[in-house]
Amino acid sequence: MNPAIQQAREVALDKLKPSQRDLDHGLELHKNALVIESYGLGLGAPPDPDIINQAIEAGASDRELQDLSEDMRMTRWATVPKLTQEYQEAWQASGVTCTFQNAGEESNDPLRLIKRLARHTYNTDTIDFMHRVPTPNDIETAHQSGKHSTYLTCNGIPLSGDQTNPDEELRYIRIFAQLGVRMMHLTYNRRNPIGDGCGEPANAGLSDFGHATIKEMNHLGVMIDLAHTGWQTCLETAQASEQPVVVSHSTACALNKHIRSKPDNIIRAVLDTGGTMGITNVPAFLGGNGDITAFLDHIDYVAKTFGTDHVTIGTDRPYTSQYMPEANQKVKSRGSQRNRWEALWPADDPVKSPEWQQTHQIQSLTWTNWPLFTVGLVQRGYSDSDIQKIIGGNILRVAKTVWAGSAYSVP
Repeated sequence: MNPAIQQAREVALDKLKPSQRDLDHGLELHKNALVIESYGLGLGAPPDPDIINQAIEAGASDRELQDLSEDMRMTRWATVPKLTQEYQEAWQASGVTCTFQNAGEESNDPLRLIKRLARHTYNTDTIDFMHRVPTPNDIETAHQSGKHSTYLTCNGIPLSGDQTNPDEELRYIRIFAQLGVRMMHLTYNRRNPIGDGCGEPANAGLSDFGHATIKEMNHLGVMIDLAHTGWQTCLETAQASEQPVVVSHSTACALNKHIRSKPDNIIRAVLDTGGTMGITNVPAFLGGNGDITAFLDHIDYVAKTFGTDHVTIGTDRPYTSQYMPEANQKVKSRGSQRNRWEALWPADDPVKSPEWQQTHQIQSLTWTNWPLFTVGLVQRGYSDSDIQKIIGGNILRVAKTVWAGSAYSVP
């Protein structure tokens, strides 16, 4: 185990302080379980600073630099042997079978969305221990063969932009479904033609076009993700959808009110569709002490309030290479930049405050500490069967239900 992974594990163990019995049982349970996270990033390879600096000197725009850096952060896992080895070690340490992989940018522009999709497809096509799985049954098959896998998702719904009629506007959903995308954010923080994102103060609901979007996603077996969606739009989507909807990575508003958290009535509406509530591990969204124990508190709250059949884990935090800080230090500074369009965080939002960026918080919640999430659930008295639901079974059930109703599902 590389030193960065080991150090993070020691920090988490210090927070949990499990008995040897709970530790051994939790690690063994995790090792043998089908572990699926309902939302993941998977980014974090170090970019080549020389290439970035050359682009800066050539006058590259901020957009070019972002694309160049993002490309390297995603694909260098596959092109640099020492990083491929580190990537494999990280997956092995996590014990994660499959992640619902964010493979489409925060946008409704098909060309912008397809870039991440292409990069993640390239990775799984190149790295032999990774599979890109097109159906829920393939997740189980990958697990049985000892492979790790990704189930592709998008942070936005591809729209044509010509607005001739709803069918024309929605035609790219089918194309992305054919490319293997199985879940899409309905909105991302801001308002779009479908409905309001979670950052919009008006909190308007689902549009008429939004109803058409939901119908098409249901038809094509694309899961509807409400993680970044406004509360009223969440409610109306849950009422309109004929298939289960999910909140892939969020927190419980009852424990920490934030634009990215969900109140009980939203959680109930989502779960009444047969969906799941995914808990993320971003410290500012968790509140409390912002570490692994706060993360477990949110899982605990949803499980005890709504039942263990409807809670899952979507980390929203990537594994970051141990080489990343060194590479970043060698990249020339561009100074402060304007917020990107989709950000729309309140001016006083604490997400980037030092209070929520403390080393012990970040390390205790690091992606490779997934086995200790299971240990924490053992400590809190959950049965093995309930833990297996929370760490994978629940989101797999939802994925199977949605896919079974797909136009592409073969009986």
